Amino acid sequence: MTSHLEEQYQSSWQERQTFAENMQPIIGQLFRNNGIEISIYGRPLVNASAIDIIKAHKSVALHEENKLRLRESFPFVKALANMSLAPARIDVGKLAHRYLYQGEANGVSIEQFLEKELATISKNDDAIESKDVVLYGFGRIGRLLARLLIERAGPSSTLNLRAIVVRPGKEGDLAKRASLLRRDSVHGAFNGSITIDEENNVIKANGAFIQVIYAKSPADIDYTSYGINDALVVDNTGIWSDEDGLGQHLQSKGVAKVLLTAPAKGDIKNIVYGVNEDMILADDKIVSAASCTTNAITPVLKALNDEFGIRNGHVETVHSYTNDQNLIDNYHPSPRRGRSAPLNMVISTTGAAKAVAKALPELKGLLTGNAIRVPTPNVSMAIMNLNLKKETDKEALNDYLRNISLHSKLQNQVDYTASTEIVSTDLVGSRYAGVVDSQATIVDGDRAVLYVWYDNEFGYSCQVVRVMLEMAGIQVPTLPLK
Repeated sequence: MTSHLEEQYQSSWQERQTFAENMQPIIGQLFRNNGIEISIYGRPLVNASAIDIIKAHKSVALHEENKLRLRESFPFVKALANMSLAPARIDVGKLAHRYLYQGEANGVSIEQFLEKELATISKNDDAIESKDVVLYGFGRIGRLLARLLIERAGPSSTLNLRAIVVRPGKEGDLAKRASLLRRDSVHGAFNGSITIDEENNVIKANGAFIQVIYAKSPADIDYTSYGINDALVVDNTGIWSDEDGLGQHLQSKGVAKVLLTAPAKGDIKNIVYGVNEDMILADDKIVSAASCTTNAITPVLKALNDEFGIRNGHVETVHSYTNDQNLIDNYHPSPRRGRSAPLNMVISTTGAAKAVAKALPELKGLLTGNAIRVPTPNVSMAIMNLNLKKETDKEALNDYLRNISLHSKLQNQVDYTASTEIVSTDLVGSRYAGVVDSQATIVDGDRAVLYVWYDNEFGYSCQVVRVMLEMAGIQVPTLPLK
């Protein structure tokens, strides 16, 4: 026989699950039809399960005295579905909490409150022009970018994945490519349906019609013959990193701009979204999204430098192994990288610390860096040993970074955890550039040691998509900022 407490808990859980399940179709329609990405205190709800939606609401208690119930947030989600809004990231949790618990209701309805708070994204009659996207290369980053772009496919899609370019393969190549997109040992199964049209070399995925083009070089391709025009080519191959090499894409018919998913050489702008995306100009033809490590550390370094100042420091990256290394001992042109990646920790080099200066010039010459490749397939960590310009303590520094993660321009780049149990696999699939592990923070006067986790594959790919939107001239604001 169940007790009163058991019945009360079960009834409460059923209520939460019902509200979460009712939210799911509304959140999906807002995303596909309007380009609205709903979150709860930074936790994305697009394609989230009912359980994930419940957990996102539960996380509010980590940041506020008053918890947010699903029955309280549901009317806000429902109200958004009846508004005419331009694409944006909207944190319903923050808006609902302010309205309900921070005295901002002031006798106005939820609808009136949202109209005021979201006035800057009220939809006008000017349709946002979508951008054709081509993924040149289809490795780890290419396939994750494909997943992210397919996730956005729909009537309001602003980035349309039109084609993938790979080297000519043997019979059955298309099926193999589709299978690698469908199944991933690290990131799990593709969320949806994938079929192939072998006669036309096409992958069909969740409504996206993706042409697979086989070519040995950019010079072999006329994209206009596939109906692709003014495309943004995202080069994932790592073959070229300078203007001469990447400029080959611009010689192909149908290409307007090129984005490199690696650090660039020469005068090409290295962009870390959230820090220096304002450097991207309308007439920039070639841009770099820098490296995963540079994206992980630069937003945190900017936040720290803005508040405390950085005199100098050292960044050590503990990085998962990559395809550049060998499974078993074999020849490799770089020192130590020829030794078996799954069996060894391998001391290596990283240019990430120096690369920070390209996005954050005020730190030029102040940082050194090194790397250790470790036997894990994904999720890395940056350990930043910094000498600050003013003294602080662990609590103050952590409180500051927690606030940055919730209420700043960097809230989509910097995440924050207070868990004492978190390990690397818990961060697989994180959409942030980096996650501050507050429990590991060490502060001694003007010296601070910070530990920043990052999904070097998926988190980085999310940053790349943000740069793609910027290059396409598509603004997707985050509201509320605070």
